[in-house]
Amino acid sequence: DDKIFEADTTEDQSGEAMVQSETWTALGRIAGLCNGAEFVSGSENKPVLKRETMGDNASEAALLKCVELSVGNVKNMRENFPSVAEIPFNSSNKYHVSIHKVDDPDKLDYSYILTIKGAPERVLERCSTIMLNGEENYLGEDMREAFELAYLNLGGMGERVLGFGQCYLTKEEYPHGYEFTTDEPDVNFPLQHLCFVGLMS
Repeated sequence: DDKIFEADTTEDQSGEAMVQSETWTALGRIAGLCNGAEFVSGSENKPVLKRETMGDNASEAALLKCVELSVGNVKNMRENFPSVAEIPFNSSNKYHVSIHKVDDPDKLDYSYILTIKGAPERVLERCSTIMLNGEENYLGEDMREAFELAYLNLGGMGERVLGFGQCYLTKEEYPHGYEFTTDEPDVNFPLQHLCFVGLMS
């Protein structure tokens, strides 16, 4: 939405509440789904920021806690959008892709949602649209320049910055039960013309 928000990191979550929007909901969903971190079983009664996590790395654990606080129960989110395929992050592609089944495609024109998270420039180069106020818009040169500015602002704070994007896979082309191939170069789903949703650091 061309805005920067600061997450509430106070122990009792008494800080300023984040502004909710359709774009933030989408960004939080990607950060929760395209993520290998999980809370350690039995830590549910602890404050979110004090819960132990297991999984890939510190960045994913931080994203997990942020989404749990600002969007809601990540475990339920993952149950509602079960993962069916993924391309794990590696040092050459610098992005992580996961594909998730949509439970009720009868009301929608898509059956799966593809999510991508990674180095901001690697994610952006695969996108042709950008989400603003919950709607997809053409990703023109002016928005690419705004991205560069936001990236520099966040990176200038000494923080690791990640980019996030998504793509809805239509039920006509990708009906439930579709066999996804994740081995490059035989990938049989789009990795270009995605929608850029935002940055987190």
